[in-house]
Amino acid sequence: MSRMLVTGNAAAAWGARLARADYVPAFPITPQTEIIETLGGWIEAGELDARMVTLDSEHSMLTAAGAAAATGVRVFTATSSQGLLYAMEMIYTVAGWRAPFVLANVSRALAAPITLEPDHNDVLAARDSGFLQLHAATCQEVLDLTLLAYRLSEDEGVRLPIIVNLDGFYLSFTREPVQIPEPSAVDAFLPAFDPGGLGFSASRPVSQAVAVLGGGPYSYFRYEMHEAARNALAVFDQVAADFGDRFGRHYSPVESYRCDDAEIAFVMMGSFATKAKDAVDQLRDAGQAVGLVRPRMLRPFPDQALRDALVGRRGVAVIDQNLSMGLGGVLHTELSAALCGVPNAPVLASFVGGLGGRDIGASEFFAMVDVAREAARSGMPPVPRLLYTRSELREMRKLQGIAAAERAAAGQPGDGA
Repeated sequence: MSRMLVTGNAAAAWGARLARADYVPAFPITPQTEIIETLGGWIEAGELDARMVTLDSEHSMLTAAGAAAATGVRVFTATSSQGLLYAMEMIYTVAGWRAPFVLANVSRALAAPITLEPDHNDVLAARDSGFLQLHAATCQEVLDLTLLAYRLSEDEGVRLPIIVNLDGFYLSFTREPVQIPEPSAVDAFLPAFDPGGLGFSASRPVSQAVAVLGGGPYSYFRYEMHEAARNALAVFDQVAADFGDRFGRHYSPVESYRCDDAEIAFVMMGSFATKAKDAVDQLRDAGQAVGLVRPRMLRPFPDQALRDALVGRRGVAVIDQNLSMGLGGVLHTELSAALCGVPNAPVLASFVGGLGGRDIGASEFFAMVDVAREAARSGMPPVPRLLYTRSELREMRKLQGIAAAERAAAGQPGDGA
């Protein structure tokens, strides 16, 4: 095992290399392009025995990935943001094929307006597709969760594709020390993909197709996918235990940090959760009993693990790095459903922050604790809030004023802003 300083993108590429991916259909998009560039360099140098093909779009890329996985080939690919949306038709389709492979998504906020910075609306748009989802907070987790994802995806009781998500720029281009396992150790943990009766071979011709079905058979197959996804909860625990025994790094669907005696807990996922960890440490130093609960797995939704981590807390601040228009934060909504009717459930306070890569400062974490504590005291959940400072609002008003003045000078009507 060696220790290297690598980016989150390079960690994803190392995961595919150590998994001995056979086929890499690719299409470049910021900020994930470094992943396929790294893999392409290794293939060209003869360090990775794989075939890379650049397709004409993300839609074609996902089609090729699913088709190859259906033949028994181990597949890796990657995308981001608008690319994931462009592939969305095939995201649903290849999941319905029960084609197991790994897709790294480097989260980037969606247009319009446009930004290159991260939030989670891109990956959450795929949460109902049948793809499982694992969310990394560090470069080490990117590599390790990629290896875990292959074992989970290819398990006979699951056979569904998996998205391993990492935040663009904050994690994709951040260099951290990462333990790179020996290839032989990974081979023992992750043997060659055995497609069983699902694969194709020249010696055993197989015909497969997607049929047009009525409501009864369609319902059956869709529910089978749901059951396979739910089964992934138990399979993940088994796979993660094996991984921990071999490599000394232990993963659970939900991470709890300094929660043993926590009265108030943050809940958030992705690399911004490391900011919450730092805030927890500062709050602990100030004598406040605060902890962090971070879902590594979003699909299947680890409802029981989240209940176990949160029941008994007085208040919870749920921080969503996404916004479902007209509803609010996705994680807050799903967590509210998981805790509904559960005895001794905490009061949830909803915060939307980090949109488009906006930073979340320590003072904002401290303020969220105050809001959650007051909600616990009153027993009433507060109105959902957008994390946004007065200085940011003043700057926006200034820009709006400049735009209004320019419109007036040009003789154009105002927009009421």
